[in-house]
Amino acid sequence: MEDLPPIDAVLISHNHFDHLDLPTLRQLAARGSSTFVVAARGARLLRSQKIESVHELDWGESLAISSFIIHCVPALHFSARGILDRNKTLWCGYVIEYPKSLVYFAGDTAFGSHFAQIREKFGSPQLALLPIGAFEPRWFMSPVHMAPQEAVRAHEILGAKTSIAIHHGTFQLADDGIATPQKQLMACRRDDSFMILENGQSAEIA
Repeated sequence: MEDLPPIDAVLISHNHFDHLDLPTLRQLAARGSSTFVVAARGARLLRSQKIESVHELDWGESLAISSFIIHCVPALHFSARGILDRNKTLWCGYVIEYPKSLVYFAGDTAFGSHFAQIREKFGSPQLALLPIGAFEPRWFMSPVHMAPQEAVRAHEILGAKTSIAIHHGTFQLADDGIATPQKQLMACRRDDSFMILENGQSAEIA
């Protein structure tokens, strides 16, 4: 934690435990310099943990912070932290708009028409963060998680200059092996514009 640079905004796409870890968020909040952005109806949980400077966004809403604008955009997923709160809060992706560049963070999502809609509204991103893991079995996971082949299609539909694979290689969440998403993406991507980083690895994006 002490090696992290100052963080302007923490973007939380939905409330699943692998995306919203309260001890980690409390540590980030204790640094005192971050704004926390959550999908609609998600702020109550953070505030119950004394995490302040929280903003809720619904699909289509935006928040200006410093020199950039955060846009909340649709995703195909679901929310829950227990057995009685399914879909009580929203899930989303985010488009981060800088004066001369655009970053798209897809969150967790299935493949769908929202990728084309995002490109039509905002233009092609310089960088897209696209999930590739927890995709098997397809009969169960396809409504909520993309397979690597679908992530490649999303990359192409978005017209992203560079994409980075996320949501893989950390937790064993589904029937695909821990390294399977990475291997399948390497096999089906057309070039190295869709990047795969190991945990702890960094890349400089032009």
